[in-house]
Amino acid sequence: MSYDDVHDGELVAVVTFLEMYAPPEIEVCASPLSLRHAERPQPDQYRELFRRVGSPWLWFSRLIMDDATLSVIIHDPQVELFTVLDDAGVEVGMLELDFREASQCELSFVGLVPELSGQGHGRWLLAEAVRRAWREGVDRVHVHTCTLDHPAALSAYRRAGFTPYRRAIERFPDPRLVGTLPSDCAPQVPLLGTLASASRPDT
Repeated sequence: MSYDDVHDGELVAVVTFLEMYAPPEIEVCASPLSLRHAERPQPDQYRELFRRVGSPWLWFSRLIMDDATLSVIIHDPQVELFTVLDDAGVEVGMLELDFREASQCELSFVGLVPELSGQGHGRWLLAEAVRRAWREGVDRVHVHTCTLDHPAALSAYRRAGFTPYRRAIERFPDPRLVGTLPSDCAPQVPLLGTLASASRPDT
């Protein structure tokens, strides 16, 4: 066993890739939440919800895209975005399905705001995601998660019928130190380094 140093200002995550080749025999449980299809969302609106849902887990990939780049993705007719609404009509989560690869669907983003954590709503949302992913012409549904995500994410995907098939290591500058996310996000992940060290080239 050996250790590889990680520079201050850098984060490393183990990414697990999962897939399924047939719809699982699971039912979508009842929920007070609902899904609404978001047609051609504005980039700023999308980022606001993305940030509310993902900042506790350091989601940042869509936050660093400019409007044009982000719009190409979220306005693509093969990408379906749903907002999760509570019983008052407030947006409390998101589901993004990507059908751009032939015969496949990727669960790009599935998540709820942290205030709803631990109440069973995540199981409902994931079951809805899988149900909506499987449609005529789809032969494979896949998703990936990492060690910076919610600690129950991997087990939830497996319980929903996904099978792990690959692991990889991802390295990236800490988004809290480059100004993409506030420094108080994800307190469970120690903040090491400064703005200067986050942008420092490897030596």
